[in-house]
Amino acid sequence: MENRRDPEAVQPAGWTVVDVPRVAVGRLEVPDSGRMGPEDAQPGRAGHEGSASDSFDRESAALIAEIREIEDEKSAMSARQARLSVAFDLVQRRKQAAAGVPAAELGAGVGAQIALARRESPAKGGRLLGLAKALVTEMPRTLAALEAGQVNEWRATLLVRETAALSAEDRAAVDEELAADTGTFDGAGDRQIIAAARAAAYRRDPRTVTQRAAHAATERTVTLRPAPDTMCYLTALLPASAGVAVYAALTRHADTARAAGDPRTRGQLKADALVERTTGTPGGITGVEIQLVMTDRTLLQADAEPARLPGYGIVPAGWARELLTSGGTATGPGTGTDPHEDLRIWLRRLYTTPGTGDLVALDSRARLFPPGLRRFITARDATCRTPYCDAPIRHLDHIVPWHDGGETTATNGAGLCEACNHTKETPGWRVQPRPGPRHTLNITTPTGHTYHSTAPPLPGTPYAESMLPGTRHTGPVLPARPLADTTARPTQDSTNQRRELRRQAKLLRRARRQRLPAA
Repeated sequence: MENRRDPEAVQPAGWTVVDVPRVAVGRLEVPDSGRMGPEDAQPGRAGHEGSASDSFDRESAALIAEIREIEDEKSAMSARQARLSVAFDLVQRRKQAAAGVPAAELGAGVGAQIALARRESPAKGGRLLGLAKALVTEMPRTLAALEAGQVNEWRATLLVRETAALSAEDRAAVDEELAADTGTFDGAGDRQIIAAARAAAYRRDPRTVTQRAAHAATERTVTLRPAPDTMCYLTALLPASAGVAVYAALTRHADTARAAGDPRTRGQLKADALVERTTGTPGGITGVEIQLVMTDRTLLQADAEPARLPGYGIVPAGWARELLTSGGTATGPGTGTDPHEDLRIWLRRLYTTPGTGDLVALDSRARLFPPGLRRFITARDATCRTPYCDAPIRHLDHIVPWHDGGETTATNGAGLCEACNHTKETPGWRVQPRPGPRHTLNITTPTGHTYHSTAPPLPGTPYAESMLPGTRHTGPVLPARPLADTTARPTQDSTNQRRELRRQAKLLRRARRQRLPAA
């Protein structure tokens, strides 16, 4: 099939990736047909149409060739990051062992440091470190394919993921069987790569793969994530039999209601039935507190400042007022009852500082955060305060620990997810409050890199339109010289490294073409 051919097989004659000079797209001069003179537009002028077409073809080929070259470099840099991540993990483990850390706790916090450096969440950092270890220590041929640009980081992740249940020896054997560095997956899609890896893993160790499938049922869960237009995705990860049974029951209910003349669509009926059977109230929620953060102007003066629904995000002002005045969101026609008659609305006032939007502090002498202060900090922080982590808040943490004299106050309190709270307690991590217009933290990692975390702006905060809700002012300490100078002056070592990676990729592609049969 044409889409499975080697990309270099469709390049114009005489062109290769390394032959194409870098093209500055912003300065690319393209012939403007609108400025051509009358003599240029004459159909009888031989060569003009052909030369213009050839020029466009050459420029297009140059652009595509450089796009491909950059993609290969991205893959090569991903392989480099994997090697550096494994090396960093080894250094940190040795340091922790020298400091007397128990063997079972070696490596704690390494994934979180990698996540901060890569501007990813701590959970993603742990997965990236696991990917790096698998590639460097157990799957050298997949790593070589990544270095040569034959697979990208995502597809290398698929190969690692589908062999995760195997022993190191079996995983290495599957890596040798698939031989990604020989061009095995050229033109293959994600599903084909997954299928090939699963089949190879099953042939190598069918018992372990079967046990993994049986163990997967213990990971069943329900998650919630936002969708556009004040909607959300409620997702359940279930065993196949349970998922099919739930869907069949909802479908039967919808078909029965439609047959009885209910005007709602089948999708609406299934969604409404799911809510009713889960909450016990037709289309509504009772006995559950839903926080809604909004300004008094939005509530009482029809102001357009949006509100914030914790656990979801920003919602329109009109939608928020409707939720409060009607008690909830209508489920559509044909319900026959008031879906909100049992829903009680409580207004809890939270005061912000004029000009900054920071919530007013609330002190307490207790070691544990009392319920009111917990609600206060949760409303202020919205999600985990670790940079790049937007996981739900699970722990209310003393920024300066209680045993070090830290007070149980809003200033010394921060909302964290469970994993980030445990990471903060590992040796070498330091967190301190710092002055700011809103509640701000300084997070210092064991390597000395510093990151800043600022509480997200609340509704009504000045200049909130210029900031994404929930974002943090984060990043390591920048070098003294301007950023433009930093990016414009790459070191000789980094330049030589990129040249060497391109040279190796070229040699690998040339060797692959020599092994492939003639088309």
